Amino acid sequence: MEITIHARHASLAEDFREMATSKLKSMERFSVVIDRMEVEILHEQNPRHGKASHRVVLTSRGSGPLLRAESAAFNDLAAFDLAIADVEQQIRRIHERSKNHGRDSLKFRALAKD
Repeated sequence: MEITIHARHASLAEDFREMATSKLKSMERFSVVIDRMEVEILHEQNPRHGKASHRVVLTSRGSGPLLRAESAAFNDLAAFDLAIADVEQQIRRIHERSKNHGRDSLKFRALAKD
């Protein structure tokens, strides 16, 4: 998975890139193909936004499904954690849909052939 991080009107902490990469790489445990994930960090300059002044937008690109999550919080890591939780929920839904829930047993197959 290729990960690109864009920061608009923001300066990132040194460890943010490492933490974001490790959390996004952990999404590979689901068998959903994600070619590229874009992380966009926006800082709102307006002081009235206060606790929601840091926004993170996660978007997947490529051959797999389109995943998009957006969240706002008081700092970059908190907003990223909220957004990654939304992406994980979407991936879990896609993973569950891809499973075979037919529940066919050998006994049922033998009866169906007769």
